[in-house]
Amino acid sequence: MGTDDKIRNKAQELKGRAKKNIGDATDDEDLRAEGRADQAEGGLKQAGEKVKDAGKKVKDAFKK
Repeated sequence: MGTDDKIRNKAQELKGRAKKNIGDATDDEDLRAEGRADQAEGGLKQAGEKVKDAGKKVKDAFKK
């Protein structure tokens, strides 16, 4: 996956953090929960990208 995907995933994570913080400040539990969900989803996608990158490095190492 490319850099664009990594940027989108990080943006989703940051958007979730912002929603959670706004939910904390306004005592809005729904917004807080939505923010936590966005953060978690973005984080999982980022982790998936790291696994793909690691797999590609291993694959490339065996080609040499």
